[in-house]
Amino acid sequence: MTLFTRNNCKLCKKIKSRFDLSAMEIKIETLTNDNAGALAHLAWHGLVEDARKSLPILVLDDSSPVRNFARIENRLIERSNKLGVPFQSESNIICEGGNCALQ
Repeated sequence: MTLFTRNNCKLCKKIKSRFDLSAMEIKIETLTNDNAGALAHLAWHGLVEDARKSLPILVLDDSSPVRNFARIENRLIERSNKLGVPFQSESNIICEGGNCALQ
């Protein structure tokens, strides 16, 4: 699995702070101007336009994307429970606007 994120994305930070993605064998691809590899990987999945609208995006092992934050969170909770990797329970963080986007 791959999680596409951006540094200034509040929802991305929330996911990364709650879950031990490395222990869950989830690769993080941070979309930045100097990370051509991450952008190429995003393009390979056909998700550039989606990333312009909303991040994070989780790409599952079967290459299907999960774009909705709540669905991503649920998938990660399921995976963490399956692998026995602890995660932080929901905090009171509220993300302004609800979406982050690739500019």
